[in-house]
Amino acid sequence: QVQLVESGGGLVQPGGSLRLSCAASGSIFSIYHMGWYRQAPGKQRELVARITVGGSTNYADSVKGRFTISRDNAKNTVDLQMNSLKADDTAVYYCNADRIMSKYNYWGQGTQVTVSS
Repeated sequence: QVQLVESGGGLVQPGGSLRLSCAASGSIFSIYHMGWYRQAPGKQRELVARITVGGSTNYADSVKGRFTISRDNAKNTVDLQMNSLKADDTAVYYCNADRIMSKYNYWGQGTQVTVSS
């Protein structure tokens, strides 16, 4: 069982930056792909960024060039650096852990990000 806890959300003005962090219980080193998802009111949950066990990354087109996902295996953390934030980035952001070669999948409780003047 993996527990994920997100932090770093809050209120920020357009053009500002936030850094989200996800702390995982136990060790996720080498066995979990990690991702950040978000869900805005009235919309489906969508993948924002993903980082594999091997360190490969991919991003939603809407955040490319603005967001960066990273992982620190020693600390069992995954971060999402968000720059040049827009109002459309407003959503609840969720951390996800996907165990390789299995169907095990875990979610954090989410953290609210609000971009507003």
